[in-house]
Amino acid sequence: MAEIIDMPKLSDTMSVGTLVKWNIKEGQKVAFGDILAEVETDKATMELSCTVPGTVLKIYAPAGSQLPVGDPICAIGKAGEAAPDPKGKPVAPKASAKAPIPETTGIPCVPAAPAANAAPTPQSDASRTSASPYARRMAEKAALNVAALTGTGPGGRVVARDVAAAAAAPVSAAPSGPINVAVAPPADGKGIQPDADIPVGGMRATIARRLLESKNTVPHFYLEVEVDAAPLMGLRETLNKRLAEQGGETALKLSVNDFILKASAEALRRVPAVNASWAGTSIRQHSAVHLSFGVALEDGLVTPVIRDAHAKSLRDIATDAKALIGKARSKKLSPAEMSGSTFTVTNLGMYGVTGFFGIINVPNAAILSVGATIKKPVIDANDRIVMGHRMVIGLSGDHRVVDGANGAQFLQALKQILEEPTLILI
Repeated sequence: MAEIIDMPKLSDTMSVGTLVKWNIKEGQKVAFGDILAEVETDKATMELSCTVPGTVLKIYAPAGSQLPVGDPICAIGKAGEAAPDPKGKPVAPKASAKAPIPETTGIPCVPAAPAANAAPTPQSDASRTSASPYARRMAEKAALNVAALTGTGPGGRVVARDVAAAAAAPVSAAPSGPINVAVAPPADGKGIQPDADIPVGGMRATIARRLLESKNTVPHFYLEVEVDAAPLMGLRETLNKRLAEQGGETALKLSVNDFILKASAEALRRVPAVNASWAGTSIRQHSAVHLSFGVALEDGLVTPVIRDAHAKSLRDIATDAKALIGKARSKKLSPAEMSGSTFTVTNLGMYGVTGFFGIINVPNAAILSVGATIKKPVIDANDRIVMGHRMVIGLSGDHRVVDGANGAQFLQALKQILEEPTLILI
């Protein structure tokens, strides 16, 4: 019997997904584990694997469609079998969707003046019209009547592309008053292009929402410390040379960030008050250190998690980090690999940034911000001016959980470890 595949819930906060790309076509045979499509969630673009082997009978939503979780996207069954009618299958309840929908929809700006397709109709007509929640929201923003639109979705369902097409189409009846239509200015002859509005995808919308929530609800405080990075850089060079001798071209190469992650795990073990989170009526101090770190992608930022970092060696952390970065760039991160962190490290040193303070990744109580290692004159123990390697590390803390003294103790422990990096090899 044919089975309808719905838009899956690929993250704990996902309510809407975008079908970025189909990897299959109707009539194609698929096996368990085959990649059906790429879906953009509120956290990342992820691959949708096949769990129902058979033949693709019908693709209900084309690439580019933005659909609520639970809406049908395709049907798989036996070759020659009729594709089921998606209207006979219940979809996700419309009224229960609480997650905010991105305000930017990519719909061209149109006047709200009376038009043939924007004339008000009885509420009953609109309510009887089959349309996705996202399409209804788009229609409201564009002052369009859903009941007056022709649906191209499964079973005549009005979907986002129908609303976008109606909004962009010329008005069929001329309004009584003048219409002010915004027209993009031409290039000025010097190759400068006009301003462009870029639609906000699910990942960027979620990043914006979470960071705004963090800054508005979490009382941030900031500390920073300068670290003598010369011992770390020397040890890194020595270890990488040894690893290259042992493994050749395929040898593991340790990055500065690998040392930072390992040192952070050790410092959190020494100062557990920072490895905590606000729980409303209590402070939850975590027994394990689960480190998340930022990975920049073309469409946003993801934070994969190295679990049980407190119990892992430098080599293990470096191996895990490399694997997670590879998964992030190939869009293969699972929801479990992006959740459950207790502390976050963000590093902009590779871009030449010398110092900054990150926004706390809630529910973490703190985030570590790592700047570039720079060569500059410093005063040594004998009061002589010499050239040294220095790195500025900043800590943003949640003052509900972490006091200034706790944060300072953590940075002190971290500084000691980084300036005596052989300690993390013991």
